[in-house]
Amino acid sequence: MSDPSPHILVVDDHRDIRETLARYLVKNGLRATTAENAANARKALKAASIDLVVLDIMMPGEDGLSLCRHLVETGSMPVILLTAMADDTDRVIGLEIGADDYVTKPFNPRELLARIRAVLRRTSLVPKERDPIEQDMLHFDGWALNVSRRELKDPEGTSVALSSGEFQLLCAFLKRPKMVLNRDQLLDLTTGRTPAVFDRSIDNQVSRLRRKIETDPKDPKLIKTVWGGGYMFTAEVKDLAE
Repeated sequence: MSDPSPHILVVDDHRDIRETLARYLVKNGLRATTAENAANARKALKAASIDLVVLDIMMPGEDGLSLCRHLVETGSMPVILLTAMADDTDRVIGLEIGADDYVTKPFNPRELLARIRAVLRRTSLVPKERDPIEQDMLHFDGWALNVSRRELKDPEGTSVALSSGEFQLLCAFLKRPKMVLNRDQLLDLTTGRTPAVFDRSIDNQVSRLRRKIETDPKDPKLIKTVWGGGYMFTAEVKDLAE
């Protein structure tokens, strides 16, 4: 029988850090694999089912940010970055490209373990897309969204400007129509759950998006509030080439 405990990949070019952390994770009920660089990490990802990657930013060869970007773009798994205390710029870039969390070096293994478990709890609860999106054009209730161009047009064909946050939120809804999404799930789907983001920011984003796509934002028909649950996108979504 296979081991059901979460499998963590620790990627760091410092042997003492990666091996010590791996032993600590195993001692606390997780599985752990180590890699000294991005190339070996990619091999490990192909060889085993990994649930989360702990990834050092500063490594020789391909750096952690490049590997993080790849993991986020492919939707493979959550990422927690390891950053040096002075690497504020790299930390911010990592969060912007979609890392789920970060820990600064030197770190407390107990804190990192708590962050790993928190990210695993959140990401395991995010609903999968109802149907994989094959086309760039998504249609709903007369509206059309060109995903690659980030261009939204209303039923009359007029372009409606979207902020980056509004675009990400709309995509999260369109990929999971008629599913109840709570605030934590929407934060994971839209922001990577950065430490500066609070649950209520999602409510503000939803309000702004409603003002742009609802006939009456005070009586929304497309983005319904589910009391005690979160939000649900109610319209049919069609994945069409044109």
